[in-house]
Parts: sequence; C-alpha cells; structure tokens
Amino acid sequence: MIAGLGTDLTETTRIADAMARQSGFREMVFSANEIAYCEAKANKYEHYAARFAAKEAFFKALGTGWAEGSSFNEVEVVNNPLGKPELVLKGNTAVVVGEVKTWLSISHIKTIASAVVIIEK
Repeated sequence: MIAGLGTDLTETTRIADAMARQSGFREMVFSANEIAYCEAKANKYEHYAARFAAKEAFFKALGTGWAEGSSFNEVEVVNNPLGKPELVLKGNTAVVVGEVKTWLSISHIKTIASAVVIIEK
C-alpha cells in the first residue's frame, strides 16, 4: 500500500553555495559513501543536488518532514548493480521510520536536480 509520495526540485548552485559557505554542510547532509560517489564525478554538484532532492522528497513522502531523531545523512542514495538509484535508511532514521519500501527516481541537468519518492508500507 502506498503510504506517501514526495517530490523535490533543487538548484545545483544552491547546493554548491551551501557547501562553500557552511563548514560541515556536506557531512551533515551526505553519507561518506555519497560524498565519495559525488566527488568522483566531473559535475559533482549535479550529483550532490540530485541526492539532496531525493532526501527532501523522502521526508515529504513521510508526511511529517524530518521525523524526530532522523538525519539527512542517514538517508542514503545508492545505485543498485544495474545503476538504478535506491534509498537506504541507516542509523536512528531507520529505527524512527521503521520498515518501509521506497521507490526513487532522480534526474539532473547542469542547473536543476529533481527527485520523486514513493513510500510503501
């Protein structure tokens, strides 16, 4: 049963600017695996923005925004063996949210990233 749907658009420059301005922003928002993935890309801020949009869309799909005790960097975007993006919940966020199945679609161009998340219970 579908329990939630969330969507988000994120400007690539907004993420690049936040990372330049705010010490620790990258580590607060992204997991170590996501940072390694994005830093290896030629257009890394497009990839960071897509992952940020996915996290925002996930929290919107929950219907509560940030659930108490959850954290952005505990919602991780990974690619399955075929390259399809998926969400993995870690740490306290996994505990707070509980058992859910998520569906994720992300897209990005030079200036904008988008994500759609469906949560199934």
